Amino acid sequence: MPDTTTETAQSTSCCTTDGSCHGEPVAEQPVTTVFHVSGMSCGRCRATLTRAIGALDGVSEVRVDLSAQQVAVTTAGEPDDALIARAVSEVGYGVVGRV
Repeated sequence: MPDTTTETAQSTSCCTTDGSCHGEPVAEQPVTTVFHVSGMSCGRCRATLTRAIGALDGVSEVRVDLSAQQVAVTTAGEPDDALIARAVSEVGYGVVGRV
């Protein structure tokens, strides 16, 4: 009589037949990147940049340091520098680069 309780390793594996695993996606760790931004001088500049950058997908926090001319952007995973630079440019400022 054949043993009907024996299962193959493939059927008990957490991985699919193509070798990819399924389950909960791993959340990316937050990354804070600091950019040098030109043209900022007042609270209105801070508010404008905070709103423009904060509206981007994946951005969880924006901190503007007027005296240092820097903007710290916290994102889920590595940020898209070009996307951030475009958002900054669209509101009248310039990203000089990462600090």
